[in-house]
Amino acid sequence: MKAFLLFGIVLMAGQVCYGQAHDESFRSGDPVKFAQVYPNPAVDFLTIRFENPIAKISKLAFHSIIGNSIELEQELIDEFEIRVKVKELPIGYYIIMVNDPISSERGIYKFLKK
Repeated sequence: MKAFLLFGIVLMAGQVCYGQAHDESFRSGDPVKFAQVYPNPAVDFLTIRFENPIAKISKLAFHSIIGNSIELEQELIDEFEIRVKVKELPIGYYIIMVNDPISSERGIYKFLKK
């Protein structure tokens, strides 16, 4: 049920980005350049680069495409960038939910692990 709920939220919100460098804010509905997720597809590491210096306070949640929560090792590179180790993940699609608690901006991104 959890997987269907998560997948439904993603579809309803229309927020899944396929390697794009922008997202829309759930709050305002206005286009907001929030984060870049690269490389996509990823092999060993995935980088999340923010437009603003919010990497230290951003909350990241990772899920498999069917909605299972996944814990991944994260490394803070600087105030703008986080690197995530995806080497141990099986090949497939995954979802990253990014939340900035200060501005309430949120983004949902999809990436492929090769």
